[in-house]
Amino acid sequence: MSALLLLFACLALGMVVARWANPPAGIVPGINWWVINVALPALVLDLIPRVKFDAQLWFPVAAMVIVFGGAWLLFGVLGARLGWSRGRIGALVLVCGLGNTSFMGYPMMLALHGQQGLSLAVVADQLGCFPLLASAGVVVASIYAGRSPDAGAIIRRVLTFPSFVALIVGIVAGLLGGWPEPVHGVLAPVGSTLTPLALFSVGMQFRFRIERGQSAALAWGLGWKLLLAPLACWLLGRAAGVSGLILTVGVLQAAMAPMISAAILADDYELDPPLANAVLGAGILLSLLTIPLGDLLLRRLG
Repeated sequence: MSALLLLFACLALGMVVARWANPPAGIVPGINWWVINVALPALVLDLIPRVKFDAQLWFPVAAMVIVFGGAWLLFGVLGARLGWSRGRIGALVLVCGLGNTSFMGYPMMLALHGQQGLSLAVVADQLGCFPLLASAGVVVASIYAGRSPDAGAIIRRVLTFPSFVALIVGIVAGLLGGWPEPVHGVLAPVGSTLTPLALFSVGMQFRFRIERGQSAALAWGLGWKLLLAPLACWLLGRAAGVSGLILTVGVLQAAMAPMISAAILADDYELDPPLANAVLGAGILLSLLTIPLGDLLLRRLG
């Protein structure tokens, strides 16, 4: 319970500071830089060597692919039938196909399932969601914006991203027996800064405004991201015999709120930014309820 309270407190504090405390310019990019380039790699380096191999570890990664691929299929077909613009379709594919599996996913899995759940959340994020953002996400953004994706830039972005490099190093360290205790003593506290700072940053960036004509697209987008996508992942997992915490974390990461970076990518490519930000804001708020409720339901279903 205390972990969940910390999650809500940091998110609310970010909202309050952004609105009333007149924070210094550049504070959000500064916090995000630390989280992405220091805290997240440290957390990955600390956790990955301790992840025990399991034949079912494919599932959290596959769940991220299902969420993105399903969003592309659903909104590509639905958008054509409803007469949506290419920008609107592209925005929904990005923000409803990619989840906030690190900034919100890590703290929520830690709060709900401890270090073991957090380790599985890292697998889903670093092997599933992040590579999709850097590759398929850029491809989708380019297609719907009428641009040509740069394959070389995509590959460089994936291979040089700090936490992906940390993932490779962590796997090697795990194969060699893990880190010595003094190294763990450094990585763990640095990585622990991710939860309060990431959620504080999310709170500071929170915006929610629905404009005329967005309601149907907003409902379809959130219906897929928060309900239909995790349901599809759960059905796949059960059909494939996946069970236990791996099934739970995979489904909950699939149900996570839309990714902030996906909304930024939609904005960069001019893919209906007002809708992308509306889906992002509403998704963050709703997921604070749907994720704990989904966890309770998964526990009852076994």
